[in-house]
Amino acid sequence: MVETAISLPNGQSAALLAGPNEENLKVLEEELGVSTVIRGSELIIKGEEEQVNLAKKLLDQLSFMWQNDKSISPKKIKYALYSLKEDPETDLKKVFSEVILTTVRGKTIFPKTIKQREYIKAIETNDLVFGLGPAGTGKTYLAVALAIVALREKSVSKIILTRPVVEAGESLGFLPGDIQAKVNPYFRPLYDALNEMIDFEKYQKYIEKNIIEIAPLAYMRGRTLNDAFIILDEAQNTTPEQMKMFLTRMGEGSKAIITGDLTQTDLPHSKRSGLENIEHILKNIKPIKFVHFSSHDVVRHDLVQKIIEAYEKYGKERK
Repeated sequence: MVETAISLPNGQSAALLAGPNEENLKVLEEELGVSTVIRGSELIIKGEEEQVNLAKKLLDQLSFMWQNDKSISPKKIKYALYSLKEDPETDLKKVFSEVILTTVRGKTIFPKTIKQREYIKAIETNDLVFGLGPAGTGKTYLAVALAIVALREKSVSKIILTRPVVEAGESLGFLPGDIQAKVNPYFRPLYDALNEMIDFEKYQKYIEKNIIEIAPLAYMRGRTLNDAFIILDEAQNTTPEQMKMFLTRMGEGSKAIITGDLTQTDLPHSKRSGLENIEHILKNIKPIKFVHFSSHDVVRHDLVQKIIEAYEKYGKERK
């Protein structure tokens, strides 16, 4: 057992570091098996040497936050820990300072895990990127944010968001309304992301002028999509034929991002997903980038990560 002390500038810094009800310190204790206590202007950490050193390294790197009166959440502590465990050379200040976009409500969007950072870099440097993995990892959200940035910087002239319209336990024919009213619920996550990132008047203007287009995947057939940032969401619900059709829509100056999670396909059991074997099919074509997310990258409620891990465990036991 070893003990180390971290000096804090003042009581305000100690409060920011500890978090409400000392939740941040509880996360450190649970994740690393150490004990912590604040004495005056010092944080005392006790435990196994390796774990204490990791805690000190993490807090040293995050010190810029409480020194600048920025609050730290338990989730940020977890993301930071996971990042350091994945890559001990991670520069946490750089990770948490990489703001991609500020929403209309002033919320900053930035990579919260190493894998999200890798995904962002892949999108910035490749014309075709696959973001694969469980729900809640920010695959679509980050892609939409980067699409808005590309539009603002005029590196593309339009954004196209598309999804395969596949029923998940309900038949579209029994839903009220015309075809637009029937498909709109499928695109609600995309509408929500856009409305968070662009003010309503600008959003309406973009939609009216087809600068932003949201349409079912079937509407892409026969088109050549030039100078566009294209996002195919929920790609696990494409058939191999639809996937090939989509991939061959890319025109001059376009960038395509494909997101999906093979564990959540809504296709009939008799149909294969267009995501199956796609990495093998395209393995010799460059530059195409595949980024694989895991449950560790889930940025929703903590329960979501635990639920995903429970399903993964159950699936392995069945196999």
